[in-house]
Amino acid sequence: MKSKSILLQFMIIVALSTVAVAQQIQMPQASPTATISQKIGLTDVTIEYSRPSTKGRKIFGELVPFGEVWRTGANAATIITFKNEAKVEGNNVPAGSYALYSIPDKNEWTIILSKNTKLWGAVGYDAKDDLVRFKVKPGKTGQKYETMEINFVDMTDTGATIALKWENTRIKFRIETEVDSIVMAEIKALVIDQGADNPGLLYQAANYYFTNNKDMNQAYDWITKSVSEDPKYWTMHLKAKIELALGKKKEAIDSATKSMEMAKEAKNPDYVSLNERLIKSIK
Repeated sequence: MKSKSILLQFMIIVALSTVAVAQQIQMPQASPTATISQKIGLTDVTIEYSRPSTKGRKIFGELVPFGEVWRTGANAATIITFKNEAKVEGNNVPAGSYALYSIPDKNEWTIILSKNTKLWGAVGYDAKDDLVRFKVKPGKTGQKYETMEINFVDMTDTGATIALKWENTRIKFRIETEVDSIVMAEIKALVIDQGADNPGLLYQAANYYFTNNKDMNQAYDWITKSVSEDPKYWTMHLKAKIELALGKKKEAIDSATKSMEMAKEAKNPDYVSLNERLIKSIK
């Protein structure tokens, strides 16, 4: 009987402990977590971080001391993930996840990508885990940022700038990704080597060549085949632009006129305006 009594007491303690855990009070985080993602060129870049607020405190030089490694956020270390290889401020960064640390200072910050992503903040940070380090100059923001913010700005076809803003301080660093060699390899495989006659593929190849100032005669050949197989107002408009680039002004006006008529029929005012401006620029 005594053993049964002990067992019963143990089961009651376990049950009460389970109830206590289940009844934890949900409260808002002091530094809520955030995740931002951006496709840069052909590469997905994701940043996971916690967003601290000033709450009346002076941040850089006091709460975040100058000259010391900072987690670049709050709570766990900020993590940046690259789906493909990229360049960060000119440094090669393989695909993968890295802890984003920084060393703030009054006139210069050190930005660090660490291979160790398992630390709580900067506790246990070791420079031997660094993948890259580089310097950036801090700037002043035009307004006060109560809560720390990281976002992507200054987007191009191949790159973007990461901007961190908190209090009245802003830092920025550039990410560039490889695009041209990948696209050109796909054009070779899908269009050139296979002698593609798919109007959509031909349009894509011609558009890439035109946009990136490559072989305009080749682009013209592809877009001519595309519109002959399946004319669309957007493909006709590209044909007009390529013809103008090749000095074929009369042909460009004819193509732009056809594109404009098709756009009107499709009730697309944007392409009507684009063609009107193109024709006006030629005349």
